[in-house]
Amino acid sequence: MTPEGADPVPDGGAILRLGFRPPEERVPGFEIIDLATLHERRRLRGRRPDLVHRVDFHTLTLITEGSGEHAIDFVTYPCRPGTLLWVRPGQVQRFVRPGTANGTHLLFTSAFPPHSSSADRLVNEWYGPGCRQLGAGPEYAVLSTLLGQLRAEYDREAQTVSAEILQLLLAIVLLQIDRLPRPEGGGDPHAGGEVYARFRAELERGYATTRRAADYAQRLGYTVKTLTRACTAATGQPVKHVIDGRVALEARRLLAHTQEPVATIARRLGFPEPTNFGKFFTRHAGVTPGAFRLAHQGR
Repeated sequence: MTPEGADPVPDGGAILRLGFRPPEERVPGFEIIDLATLHERRRLRGRRPDLVHRVDFHTLTLITEGSGEHAIDFVTYPCRPGTLLWVRPGQVQRFVRPGTANGTHLLFTSAFPPHSSSADRLVNEWYGPGCRQLGAGPEYAVLSTLLGQLRAEYDREAQTVSAEILQLLLAIVLLQIDRLPRPEGGGDPHAGGEVYARFRAELERGYATTRRAADYAQRLGYTVKTLTRACTAATGQPVKHVIDGRVALEARRLLAHTQEPVATIARRLGFPEPTNFGKFFTRHAGVTPGAFRLAHQGR
């Protein structure tokens, strides 16, 4: 979903990763367009409508008309008026069925929101909900109004656009989203406090090198018991389950969206022996790595 630039060509072991390159960067790190405009850009560049990719920035989409389907990390969401999608850096996504869905499409880098605001914390929570169905309720009206204000500021004459106003309005949008009810079973990362936030950041850096809870505890200066307490509060699962879940997610991504050999994926994720990786993956996914790849690449 990059706004501009030729698609990088991934080798068999890479998932296509798109950077933030708008055709006209009116404000560094920020763009707001219609979803229909994005699809037209993709069409003009000859991209497949269902292109699988990651982005290096955040995208927020509020569907205002039509219908379609969008997939984020193996979960397909129906899109209709009132659907709010938030795709975070590194997540794997695709338009399963763009259909007739249209709405406001907001793109911003992690550095754009004001660092003095608690919105800065939200942009680093890569694990937040990807979709909310707001319907036509008051939450939809509030977000629609705020996005309209963002669009009005962004569309001013170039020399009069205020990056600071855009930053502050974006912070309000993010904080408004944060107060929305969380999806059923989605957990509450805030319940884990600073311990959980620091752990998830460290996990994102280290999931491919260690799956030992003790290693993360040592790096962060906590005990394993403290990490387990924070993870249980935030997700309902102990720390080891959270670690293994992150590794399993990356394994699913690589198996489904690359041609990399299973043994190579195993080594990339910290398993010297492919057999151990196979047992780990089967335990978490319920199928072998080969069967999972066949099911997702054979569609």
